[in-house]
Amino acid sequence: MEFYVIGSTVKSPDFKIIHKNKVSGCIVDELRDTWFQTSYLFDKKQCGDTLALERFNNYKHQEIRFKFLPAFKGTDEQYNIDNNRRNRSGIKAAIIREKGVNGDREMAYSLYHAGFDVKDVHMTDLISGREDLKDINFIVFVGGFSNSDVLGSAKGWAGAFLYNEKAKIAYEEFYERDDTLSLGVCNGAQLMIELDLLYPEHAEKPALKHNDSGKFESGFINVDIIENNSVMLKSLSGSRLGIWVAHEEGKFQLPHDESSYHIAGKFSYKEYPGNPNGSDHAVACLCSDNGRHLAMMPHLERAIFPWQWAHYPEQRKDDQITPWIEAFVNAREWVKDRVR
Repeated sequence: MEFYVIGSTVKSPDFKIIHKNKVSGCIVDELRDTWFQTSYLFDKKQCGDTLALERFNNYKHQEIRFKFLPAFKGTDEQYNIDNNRRNRSGIKAAIIREKGVNGDREMAYSLYHAGFDVKDVHMTDLISGREDLKDINFIVFVGGFSNSDVLGSAKGWAGAFLYNEKAKIAYEEFYERDDTLSLGVCNGAQLMIELDLLYPEHAEKPALKHNDSGKFESGFINVDIIENNSVMLKSLSGSRLGIWVAHEEGKFQLPHDESSYHIAGKFSYKEYPGNPNGSDHAVACLCSDNGRHLAMMPHLERAIFPWQWAHYPEQRKDDQITPWIEAFVNAREWVKDRVR
């Protein structure tokens, strides 16, 4: 079989096409703008002239870049993870889900991979009293679209806690304990905000509003983990990582000064679409002051393996896992210290 080499990749922003001794110069940035023009015109019809133009102007300037901490080795052994584990670890976590959520399987696997024994808890289990969370140290409210979000983001889910006595008692007693952690991702973050679990002492609570674009935003973006006291994210401070977002109502609206909140992570770019929802201060991850309860819009459970990233550093081809697994391992070690 014959084959012909017709070109090779180059790092230059420009390239040449040579055909029958005729040389045509091509500027990649100009070609990319031409290719993106159609998407921009569709975007104007969806989210208006302003943000459509902002996306068009910014997409080529918001480069996806990563900063991994030197201590990260990318191996399961680093975190004492046993892929072949079949026995119980005795370190318990629970997935809390409601009808319509869709992030429970990825989250359950992330927890299991990190070393947790994972219990599946549906809201009907809490409402009926079949489950009371008394033997659980870590609960995760997962992402998705509870009750199809017809009542607003997680409002129906919150009502299932607030207006059912047994469910309300279960979660209130869980948060009264000092040996518990909680995580809410996407729809689960919306639930934590609705239940006022992060800053109950604030006169005005945070809110999660519709994205500024007015539409569902889904993409692979950069997040900076800043200095923080979160049990899960503290050790990742200084990292710049890739992660997925998939939400329509993810804009953190914070009524108080930025200093009133414990912000653990920010979108790496303040402008759209790097900040996909228009959150105040580009907030992506918000934590309680004691570091134990974390609400975040991006889906860390969908980014624990390199193959799950849309782009992964070329020089880290041998990595088995990504730095996001460290958040779950940190939770495992915190709980482990309290159940011995």
